[in-house]
Amino acid sequence: MIKILFICHGNICRSTMAESVFTHLVKQKGLEDRFEIDSAATSREEIGSSPHYGTVNKLKSVGIPVVPHRARQMSMSDYEHFDYLIGMDSTNVRNMTRIAGGDPQRKIYKLLEFAGSNADIADPWYTGNFDETYEDVRSGCEALLRSVLS
Repeated sequence: MIKILFICHGNICRSTMAESVFTHLVKQKGLEDRFEIDSAATSREEIGSSPHYGTVNKLKSVGIPVVPHRARQMSMSDYEHFDYLIGMDSTNVRNMTRIAGGDPQRKIYKLLEFAGSNADIADPWYTGNFDETYEDVRSGCEALLRSVLS
């Protein structure tokens, strides 16, 4: 089983979008039994909140079901449990590494690394642009799936 945790600041926009997109891609390939997929936050600000309406609306518009989820904070035990901890931007990665107490097993990545880019995925909480965020998340998730299956 390949265990993947998507992480952003609040766990209501980008990481829940990535969780839903990746889950959708996995289901399209009939590989649900090979993956455990979840998402989390680096902060405590939105704990218990459901996905942001902008994320929900964007995913609905492209026919991707939103995975039922309530925001939670990443924990040190997540580092031990998951094979891949995927942050959306450099600040997420720095905070993930702090929460995990380092990254000795090289499990922490930025999502777009898998698509050959060091770019951050913009936070639509601030930009309001869920379309751009979706395009980056989709690109990163497709590349991540290719990478873990190769």
